[in-house]
Amino acid sequence: MHWNEFWRIFWTQVTDTGWIEWTAIIFGVAEVLLARVNNILLYPAGIISTAATIILLLGPHLYADSLLNVYYLVMSIYGWWHWTRQKDAPPLPITQTTPGEWGIAAAIAVGGFVVAYIVLKHWTDSTVPAGDAWVSATAWAGTWLLTRRKVENWILLNVSNLFAIPLYFYKDLPMYAVFTAFLFVIACFGYYDWRKRYKLQIA
Repeated sequence: MHWNEFWRIFWTQVTDTGWIEWTAIIFGVAEVLLARVNNILLYPAGIISTAATIILLLGPHLYADSLLNVYYLVMSIYGWWHWTRQKDAPPLPITQTTPGEWGIAAAIAVGGFVVAYIVLKHWTDSTVPAGDAWVSATAWAGTWLLTRRKVENWILLNVSNLFAIPLYFYKDLPMYAVFTAFLFVIACFGYYDWRKRYKLQIA
């Protein structure tokens, strides 16, 4: 795609963006900013954003992206509950991922990729089954680590973001590509902020 064509499509999307898409983007930005500062309100913001995104992506038949956001929705509800599961207990601390948790995250990523790829390849009309499956699977693993408040959740989420950016350009969704690039930058800051918080906790 040439730059002139990119800007034409991007500006068309800006001017034609409906309220559902703006809702998804605005609350998505709010979610990642709240996650960076370790604020539990990231979960209600995420629930609103993912619900709007599911509705939005069903239109152009972006199956893996829609499924990914269903997972985000479920994990946001679970994460909200997990963080507040005991009223009088101290907040769940930020910690580093243990070898066992890395094993679970790897199983989620690899297993999720295999299942999603097979489904997309054989039972949908997806033109990018491998790309969709990989973006979704790595994000599933990163989101699981986020619900456990693990520092390394940002690494896996940014692996997903890194592959999602060109995928969205390929799908002629430049606005979502730019939004994902923004999420990538915020996640970099989020990683360093959480690592700093973790080191202060154990000092």
